[in-house]
Amino acid sequence: MTADQPRVLVVEDDEPVRLAVAEGLTAGGFDVTAVGTAEAADAHLGRRSTDLVVLDVGLPGISGLELCRQLRDRDHDVPILILSARDAVADRVEGLSVGADDYLVKPFDLAELVARLSALRRRSARSVGSGDGRGSVVLTAGPIRIDVDRRRALAGDVVLDLTRREFELLTELVRNRDLVLSRLTLLEMVWGYDFDVETNVVDVFVGYLRRKLAAAGHTEVIRTVRGVGFVIDAAPVASR
Repeated sequence: MTADQPRVLVVEDDEPVRLAVAEGLTAGGFDVTAVGTAEAADAHLGRRSTDLVVLDVGLPGISGLELCRQLRDRDHDVPILILSARDAVADRVEGLSVGADDYLVKPFDLAELVARLSALRRRSARSVGSGDGRGSVVLTAGPIRIDVDRRRALAGDVVLDLTRREFELLTELVRNRDLVLSRLTLLEMVWGYDFDVETNVVDVFVGYLRRKLAAAGHTEVIRTVRGVGFVIDAAPVASR
């Protein structure tokens, strides 16, 4: 392994598939560890730094979706790509809603898997501190202040406890204050994913943000524009 090789954990219970994916990713320049259960994956993530996870949904015992949900509940922000034979839009939405960063349907081409993991790695690297050493970038809109480089968000004087995906969604809304952003635009901005049909994953995460903002004493910060999308207004918004 070289210092610049991304470390990938492959979690797949089908041994032939697991070995084939591990071999293909190794050939693609990744440092690969492969395990067959969610429990083994969780143990590995607890003891070794990992850059990316390839996670099968249909695992014995704890499912891939449940493992993903547990990791995000613990604020583990490793990029996760889900593998699944389920190709319905609702299945992809569920995968993204529990915290996955991408979703690839089986059967798949190894070249596409390598390309998607490389893209996830680039997006993850860009999101970890974009400062230039000359001070932190602070975005504001209404009661919201976001310190981009320190990855800190405040509603008034209250520090918001946000997951990585919630922080990125709120940042894009604040960065584009006064602009109504469609669901598809936000899906592309935050998840880097373009569905061919409408999904509700953005609505799910807007709901998470609204609950946390309300708990901080700020309601109606994120405004829904019916039939279009969402917007945060630059002017202060009165709280109820």
